Amino acid sequence: MSLNGYLTIGIFLATIAGLVRFQSRPSLVFGATLLALVALNLVSREQLLSSMSNPGLVTLVLLILCSFALEKTRLLRVIASKVIVSNYDSTWLRLFGVTAFSSALLNNTAVVATLLSPIRNNPHHFASKLLLPLSYAAILGGTLTLIGTSTNLIVNSLYIDASGQSLSFFSFTAVGVLLVLGCGLVLKMVSRWLPDIEHKQSCSKGYFIDAKIVPDSELIDRSVENNGLRHLESLFLVEVVRNKSLISPVTPAEVLQVDDRLIFSGDITKMMQLSQFSGLEMFAEKNGLLDSNLTEVVVKQESMLLAKTLKEVGFRALFDAAVVAIRRDGEEISGKLGEVVIKAGDFLVLAVGDDFKSRRNISKNFIVISGVEPEMRINGLKAWLSIGGFVLTIALAATGVIDMLQGLMLLLGGLIFSQCISVNEVVRRFPLDIWLIVSTAILLSHALVNAGVVDIFSLWISQVADKEHAIWALILVYLMTWLVTELVTNNAAAALMFPISYSIALGFSVDILPFIMTVAFAASGSFISPYGYQTNLMVYNAGQYKLMDFVKVGLPVSLVYAVIVLTAVPIFFPFQH
Repeated sequence: MSLNGYLTIGIFLATIAGLVRFQSRPSLVFGATLLALVALNLVSREQLLSSMSNPGLVTLVLLILCSFALEKTRLLRVIASKVIVSNYDSTWLRLFGVTAFSSALLNNTAVVATLLSPIRNNPHHFASKLLLPLSYAAILGGTLTLIGTSTNLIVNSLYIDASGQSLSFFSFTAVGVLLVLGCGLVLKMVSRWLPDIEHKQSCSKGYFIDAKIVPDSELIDRSVENNGLRHLESLFLVEVVRNKSLISPVTPAEVLQVDDRLIFSGDITKMMQLSQFSGLEMFAEKNGLLDSNLTEVVVKQESMLLAKTLKEVGFRALFDAAVVAIRRDGEEISGKLGEVVIKAGDFLVLAVGDDFKSRRNISKNFIVISGVEPEMRINGLKAWLSIGGFVLTIALAATGVIDMLQGLMLLLGGLIFSQCISVNEVVRRFPLDIWLIVSTAILLSHALVNAGVVDIFSLWISQVADKEHAIWALILVYLMTWLVTELVTNNAAAALMFPISYSIALGFSVDILPFIMTVAFAASGSFISPYGYQTNLMVYNAGQYKLMDFVKVGLPVSLVYAVIVLTAVPIFFPFQH
């Protein structure tokens, strides 16, 4: 073997070691790998550029960018409001089915993030009985289609680079359906082993936000539960002010009326969810300032506002700003926002006008902390455009009418021109980590080929084994990929194990598809560790689980998952053409 061969193998092994050592920073490890390959001239300039513009990789990036618009609609929140009912078994089945189906078409992380809050705050069941099944359902649903999980798209990117052709939209579906049904059945049986951990909701933390129900609102004469106001992300309805009387706590059955003031508490950056409800108006929105930059300030000890209400001082005229929310550390706030008596140390979030910064009284009354960037939401025509455009693009691509890359490019352009998402948002949330990981993995595969490592490995396998042993090699590939997934992350496991599985397939002189499909499915099969898959980590903290909870429930699911993959893959993807 040449010097370049030893260097390439050394970099490959160092990458694996680096991922184990720095589990939370895979992009840093792959970035170092990229620099090492380029610095040692193990790849050509053409290979470097082609790996970064791989069609499968570009498709993956476009899909992530287009999904940002869907996250800003009420689609998943409306679905979430219909999932939780008083019967546990019915809730479990609804949750599993909705999550698996949604994850087949949408980003797994976005699906889980949307459903987290309704599950944690549901009045019927322990959240710990539902959150882990939520994550596992998202993982299983992701195996149903090409776009179901980034792992599938990463493997497809590498497959395009190796073979020049792409996997189809439904390449994963047959095996995926068996996994959803088989593992879902096992998961339902072992869910009874999950702990009963009571979620204590604290409404005193976070900002105090006041919104009013105006005439002709869709919320009037409907209960809090039916309006979906109990399923908001990081915002909690703590009070209703009606005709100078206070309703607290607010029950799910409380029927809302015109002119009700709804008092929310929580994360100020999530407040734009409220704009999705027709006829629910915040004070700053009424004054035309909500689209302005938001600024967070603290009321000074010498402020003229002390012991007065916002209404008494004429806050809007005084400062060219409207108070969007208020927070007081260590104390709960109650009543209408405009009638809260201001104290020194109160935190205010202001929607400021053009004249705010030039007012001389700002520094006398406030300490300006920073700007606040709320997560913008979309509704109405824009929401329908986002949802309809995404569904249409996926449907046309799945049926072969248009190429998925072309369709997603057109969809992204349409979303930007219609202002469903902004160019700044695309730049700010660009999935640089995934782009770096996949392009480096493709480049590493080129380096292994360039140095002759793939040929040597394939020759060695062909000398020590025959085609009859291919199934044992497939089992080995599955176990290696699964182990790397549990130790590192699913995306890194798929990227690293592809060249190994490809070499093994060449060594056995069999079709590469059963091996790369095994890598794709094995990389998604993270059920035992909370760190192998991002959705596992999300529910790990939210559900207050212990590591043994994942082992107890995840181990039987993992075993059934492995048996189904290793049995079904050779059937649907034979070793011989």
